Amino acid sequence: MTANSTATALGLAPSFGFGDRLGLATPGHLAALRRCGHSIKGIFAQQSIREMSRTRRTAAEVFACAARALVTEGFEDAWGADADHLKTTADVDVTADSGFTFYTIDPSDHVDQKADNYSPAHVEAQYQHQPWVEHYMGQSVAIDGGSPIDFDKLTVKRAAVKYGAAIAHALDLAAYIRDAASQRGKDHEIEISVDETEQPTTPAEHYIIADQMLLAGVKLVSLAPRFVGDLEKALDYKGDLSALAASLAQHAAIAAQLGPYKLSLHSGSDKLSMYRLFAKATEGRFHIKTAGTSYLEALRVVGRHDEDLLRRIVDFSRNHYETDKATYHVSATVNQVPPPEQLPHLQQLEGIYLEHWADIPGCPPVRGFIQPGRQILHCTFGSVLTHDEFGPAITHLLQSHPETYRQVLDEHFGKHLEALVAGINNVCH
Repeated sequence: MTANSTATALGLAPSFGFGDRLGLATPGHLAALRRCGHSIKGIFAQQSIREMSRTRRTAAEVFACAARALVTEGFEDAWGADADHLKTTADVDVTADSGFTFYTIDPSDHVDQKADNYSPAHVEAQYQHQPWVEHYMGQSVAIDGGSPIDFDKLTVKRAAVKYGAAIAHALDLAAYIRDAASQRGKDHEIEISVDETEQPTTPAEHYIIADQMLLAGVKLVSLAPRFVGDLEKALDYKGDLSALAASLAQHAAIAAQLGPYKLSLHSGSDKLSMYRLFAKATEGRFHIKTAGTSYLEALRVVGRHDEDLLRRIVDFSRNHYETDKATYHVSATVNQVPPPEQLPHLQQLEGIYLEHWADIPGCPPVRGFIQPGRQILHCTFGSVLTHDEFGPAITHLLQSHPETYRQVLDEHFGKHLEALVAGINNVCH
């Protein structure tokens, strides 16, 4: 066999998305993935249009960096490329032209975020006819391995008010993706992302969204609900793990019965306490999406080879956090962590701003640190990487010390992937 430079559709195989904002992380990602043998497939080219804009990268560059590294590493297995959080046909065109095969549709701009709080009278007032409403009204659907879903009038109409426009937009964009892939002679698969909402996705909402996609012939490979609890950037899961396990079981049962299709976990970086639960509930039919954590591990490499540079980046990030956090669901504040000058040793600086979880093996799942410093650095990646000094300096340092970057990524993602494999193998009883 020869090294594989072409992304393909991965289907229902468990998959893991490695976001790479610098184009230098794939060797480390691959080192971690090889711990799993062939049990989890890698999506090595993954970046949202928003992230590309903030890092001033193109879709073609994101794809080429991953493909080139995989060829250099002699990687022969199938791999995926995720055109993440697509909102427009223009987004589809630039990613399809670049070789992407996995398309994540983000219809969040068309979701009524206030609908969960509407009174029954206000739901009725806001309702606009949707062709699918009568299909569900008054039905009760049995879910194998889960609880039945009752589609009473209020439940269905509230779902129509909240998601009606989003479903229509997703169907239109899915049809465009199908045609764009066909015109280029490429395979494709589609993920629907409804995770960026204020309230958790109910089982009824999940069912309606997925059912509408499948009835329209969308090649739905995964769906990302908004799960219970808080899934903030750069932090472990915040919430009741027992409630999460029950919710995951219901969502997984719906996905198995309707599709099957995979459940997708967005903001998956560093959610170590979720992974065994997630893999077990889905019986290995999952997709995990990570993004900024590879950038944070790059800063760990910076600290180990140029401590002064890391200190200046931390100062800069603290000053830009309030502006840069605007598009994220985050809770950290600058006042929660001391400035670098109060942390005289590198070990202290790394512990406060880059530490992630306690390395305690075994079951039940380990709870990670809720570390605000790490979140502050995560949200400011765009400002740092496009800075005239910091961006080139980080790139130069990583290129000068590739083995350090490979090592820290291998260790970091190894924890993610080993926990998922443990869940697949059902080692926690």
